[in-house]
Amino acid sequence: MVTLPPIAAAVATADGDICDGSAVESWGAVPQAFRSGALLPSPWEELFGPLRAGAVDDLVVVGQAGQSLDGRIATTSGHSHYINGPQGLAHLHRLRAVVDAVVVGIGTVLADDPQLTVRRVAGPHPARVIVDPRGRLPATARVLAADGVDRLVVTDEGICPGLPAGVQAIALPADKGSIAPASILAALAARGFRRIMIEGGAHTISRFLAARCFDRLHVVVAPLILGAGPPAFNLEPITRVDEALRPPVHAHRLGNEMLFDCDLTAHRSPIGCAKKST
Repeated sequence: MVTLPPIAAAVATADGDICDGSAVESWGAVPQAFRSGALLPSPWEELFGPLRAGAVDDLVVVGQAGQSLDGRIATTSGHSHYINGPQGLAHLHRLRAVVDAVVVGIGTVLADDPQLTVRRVAGPHPARVIVDPRGRLPATARVLAADGVDRLVVTDEGICPGLPAGVQAIALPADKGSIAPASILAALAARGFRRIMIEGGAHTISRFLAARCFDRLHVVVAPLILGAGPPAFNLEPITRVDEALRPPVHAHRLGNEMLFDCDLTAHRSPIGCAKKST
């Protein structure tokens, strides 16, 4: 297992403010251009271009986390709305607009009842995937709303979750109540999803990170200090700092927040059809 060092220590370059007026105005055409393979206008190519195609296999898997300066995602009471400000939330919605599917764990759904739609920016809604090994997802959850988007629930084999009509159940074997991240991604790939975002919560993101499933990891740091509360990452401890994962990182300013785009390609394990060397 690995752990992330203090994120600022890994910064390779600072690419400037991507939320100035001209950049925001240029976003409208980006989701369609991104899918067509066209070069995106700056600064979107620098940020979203790496998500266009996988370097390890035919999948691109990106994790997204929002946290405070001291690495917290909520207060000790669980309150988290909102750690990130408007610019950080807009970035989250832009990510949703360029991926095929967004994945969250059941804990996030029960705590926050998210919609997982694209509302703050232009672009198509992604498919919504909930990892729910024990079948705890209520039929009234907003992620299950019938809005024309694919909805999938990943459960342990033998679980009958009682889902609304039109919601697809994916049964995968669980070990001690957890389903292997690579198995989840392989099942989604088999259904045609190639660009996949793991959005939360911390337990789900940490499991995918520990399983070496990410091509990129986007961490948006907000300028506040909570002092206590759950951390953004929860990984197995290491004994020495030199054992820490130190990915190449590009920093982008989102107004008064900072986005750290971590390149985890070298850390990624193959999941789909592996790229052939030329």
